[in-house]
Amino acid sequence: MKFTKTAITFQSFFIGLLLIVSTSLLAQSQTAINPAAAGLSAERLARLDAFLEGEIVAGKIPGAVSLVYRKGAIAQHKKHGYTNLATKEQMSLDEIFYIQSMTKPVVSVGIMMLYEEGYFQLNDPISKYFPAFKDMSVANFVEVAGSDEKKMELTPADKQITIAHCLSHTAGLSHGLGASEIDQMYVKALYFQPHQTIEDRVMAMAKLPLVAQPDNVWYYSAGPDVLALLIEHFTGQSCADFLEERIFTPLGMDDTGYTLDPSKNDRIATLHHKNKEGNLVPHTERQPKGQGETVYGGTHALFSTAMDYMKFAQMLLNNGKGNGHQLLGRKTIELMTADRVGDKWSAPGFGFGLGFGIKTDMAASADMASEGMYYWSGAFNTYFFIDPKEEMIAFLMMQTAPYTDYYNQKMRQLVYQAIVD
Repeated sequence: MKFTKTAITFQSFFIGLLLIVSTSLLAQSQTAINPAAAGLSAERLARLDAFLEGEIVAGKIPGAVSLVYRKGAIAQHKKHGYTNLATKEQMSLDEIFYIQSMTKPVVSVGIMMLYEEGYFQLNDPISKYFPAFKDMSVANFVEVAGSDEKKMELTPADKQITIAHCLSHTAGLSHGLGASEIDQMYVKALYFQPHQTIEDRVMAMAKLPLVAQPDNVWYYSAGPDVLALLIEHFTGQSCADFLEERIFTPLGMDDTGYTLDPSKNDRIATLHHKNKEGNLVPHTERQPKGQGETVYGGTHALFSTAMDYMKFAQMLLNNGKGNGHQLLGRKTIELMTADRVGDKWSAPGFGFGLGFGIKTDMAASADMASEGMYYWSGAFNTYFFIDPKEEMIAFLMMQTAPYTDYYNQKMRQLVYQAIVD
């Protein structure tokens, strides 16, 4: 009887303790999302929710994760719709996305960390480290007399490609995303060959002609792959190991990397596209796998979550300091987020720095974002921006192909209109 009473007493104490802990955790989860502390209107932020839910019901997107942070507070972190339309599996807050070109800002930060350590100068020619880039040629297409065809002629590059050119997409290299003959040469050489390492891919690019003279135009390119190889050259580590050691681990980005622990496979978002009937369905031929990657590039290939990438963005917003670690100096971030392309950028009111697109003129862009806001996105429709003036970060993470900038613009529109302080 005494034993039973003691057991009951302990059980009651344990249940009471669980209730206290559960209540505390519930309170934390309820207070963690605080639009008012962020100077945002919950009612106005709901317009973003309504928009996304409407797109899901209309069959335009399968699902999404949105995250908004301002002035030290998370104003919104929500899941919407499905990660897999075929199975009706719900999207989760910690969904892992294949972030594609959102890899570029991370690798750009990585190379700039080495710049701060004195490994190179930004105006160093990349041929100083990789001689295959020394004697580059530029492709010119001229009309063939008596024909509608054009032939490619090569002229020598009038200057060397520099590290800064690779960071700012002004090297004259291509990404292979266009329909031109030169773009198709790049896409075949870079992505349809069995490269085993990033060095293989970069050296294949060195054999191709440039689309323009270095520093003459802004042309979206695979230049960040050169940056990834430079990281390996300077450190003796793979780019994957360097990013893990110097960025992901210090910031606590446990769900970010080129490869994932197999235990996380069920959290990888399913890639969707429209079939011949125009219906959104899983893209069976292009699903991101999470394992087996050996090409640790600077252009794409990282996986991450909205919350993980926010830790990276918070570090940038906080002048290079995150989770108690100073990854970059304030002046380096100022350098990276200063426009260096001017009228080479075609969109009014926007420019490009070292690894980021930049808002340069609010009026010219007809967009509410502050001047100095910087941003980028990924090919499977993942988007983020950092606004130093408003102390704000926002994400919209989806997994659909092909890319559209429409949702990037809608995210900014519906986040900025919610500011009320």
